[in-house]
Amino acid sequence: MIPLKKYDINPTKMIANTAIVEAIQRLLRPLVRLLLAKQITYTYLISLLKPLYVDVAMTDFQLEGKQQTDSRLSLLTGVHRKDIRRFLDEPQINLTPPANVSLGARLIGRWNSESDYLDEHALPIPLPRLSQADGSPSFERLFSEESKDIRSRVVLDEWLRLGIVNIDANDFIHLCTGAFVPQQGVEEKLYYLGRNVRDHLESAVHNVLDETPPFLERSVYSDGLSPQAIDELAQMAESMSMDVLRAINKRAQELKKTSSGDQKNRMTLGVYFYTDATLSPKKSS
Repeated sequence: MIPLKKYDINPTKMIANTAIVEAIQRLLRPLVRLLLAKQITYTYLISLLKPLYVDVAMTDFQLEGKQQTDSRLSLLTGVHRKDIRRFLDEPQINLTPPANVSLGARLIGRWNSESDYLDEHALPIPLPRLSQADGSPSFERLFSEESKDIRSRVVLDEWLRLGIVNIDANDFIHLCTGAFVPQQGVEEKLYYLGRNVRDHLESAVHNVLDETPPFLERSVYSDGLSPQAIDELAQMAESMSMDVLRAINKRAQELKKTSSGDQKNRMTLGVYFYTDATLSPKKSS
């Protein structure tokens, strides 16, 4: 952590206290590592932050009964009024997920939750690639129930590229992961980085700001562990967390079928594991 005294900061004029600044530094460090790895410079990051500051101030810090003005937005954000006006006049960035992410999430959600596609242990079964004469479960059937606009082979080829599925010698498709977490595909990984970490931060910030009711936001911490202990805990965390995620996904799919009208509310449950130790490589199954 970089000491605050290295910066030209007058403590009597600081709006943020030391605890907030230290938390921000911790949060930003892995992000800065990603930015540098992807050749995104500090200057470019600032160009992204300016309109974001304006947008958050515009939507989340309104005064009841009063219209937001450029002057007040400038006071809140520190962004010059001429820049604020330019940002407000510019078209909004499209934040919709990549098309294959949206469709893929729906397909895998059903594959992980509907009884037709699960075995006796509630795990997703391998699916024959083509439709079956008796109408039994197949990848083609699963796909056709979700989309009529594109061919299933297009999505299958993309999933194979991303490492989401594999095909055995009998032309059965096996789901390689219990959720849509591609092993390849930078665009897809970055989308989930933005969505999942954003939602985690939203719940944590909600709680820090004492907004009610509080969100579930918990973790477990332990140190003094051997590499073997870390490996064991990592495997335990993956197994148990997948059980939880599958159960929540199954219930969510059931509730969606009983919802009335055009419901747009959403939820996210995240489970993560981190260690500063080097994990042993997973054995291929």
